[in-house]
Amino acid sequence: MRFHHLDLNLLVALDILLEEQNITRAAERLHMTQSATSGVLGRLRTFFEDELLVQVGRKMQPTPYALELAKPVREVLLTIRSSITAKPVFEPASSKRHFRLVTSDYLVSVLFAQVIQNIHQQAPHITFEIISPGDSSAELLLRGEVDMMIVPERYRLDGHPAQLLFEEEHVCVVWRDNPEVGERLPLEQYMQMGHISVGFGRNRHLSIEDWFMSQYGFKRRLEVITNDFNTLPQLLVGTPRVATMHRRLAELYAGYLPLRILPPPVQIPVMREFMLWHRSMDGDPMHRWLRDRISEFIQHAGQPLQVVRASA
Repeated sequence: MRFHHLDLNLLVALDILLEEQNITRAAERLHMTQSATSGVLGRLRTFFEDELLVQVGRKMQPTPYALELAKPVREVLLTIRSSITAKPVFEPASSKRHFRLVTSDYLVSVLFAQVIQNIHQQAPHITFEIISPGDSSAELLLRGEVDMMIVPERYRLDGHPAQLLFEEEHVCVVWRDNPEVGERLPLEQYMQMGHISVGFGRNRHLSIEDWFMSQYGFKRRLEVITNDFNTLPQLLVGTPRVATMHRRLAELYAGYLPLRILPPPVQIPVMREFMLWHRSMDGDPMHRWLRDRISEFIQHAGQPLQVVRASA
């Protein structure tokens, strides 16, 4: 297809070239030779009358005009994907759609594992890929490389729809045979204990450390940092340490491990878990069907739901 003498297929190549900023990697993703990819870049340069990517040392860097093009090009491709190529009628029983979702192992354990089980009964050929949250999660969603994020409220994105799924409390969890902990956990003892926490991404974002610092001006004494929530309760057994974690996950593991659940010594704000998606996916019938199934599961579990439309 051509539009004002531009082959629209070249927009796909432009999007990948601007993302990779490397001919070799772009060629691999485009399933083309390096010489053919260089030829595509040449055609793009001719059409836009701009170098788009220039060699600086060993790297290629986008020109100012290329940086201006990146967002509208991505928006055009997402619109084509959701509005033109999407089937108007969705048959769950025969669909082979593959969904990529960003969410934590905590949410997989308390929510999504059961959602996938239920969906399999209606759509046995739909497949899923679960991606752990990281520093680039929002960028993956904005670029259309993942279909959805199920994450805490602070990760909401302006201009894109979000739906509140449920609210979660934090509790303290200790080994059941820890002789140093009684029926309650005073703040002074809590701060003296060794703590187990979770950190995500290259910058090791820790679960509630920033909140403790802003509210009380102190840091917990972290003795173990792990990279997923499901290992927290396992690392407590046989130790005098404490973990501050989601109530649902704590109650799940208390049924399998020798653990005790205690109220925290301070009032920790309720965590609100949201489902987020790119606005271009709002009308995609398959995407909407998945959102509805997740919402129905939460409703049957007795949790409140609230749709928050995209804000400017």
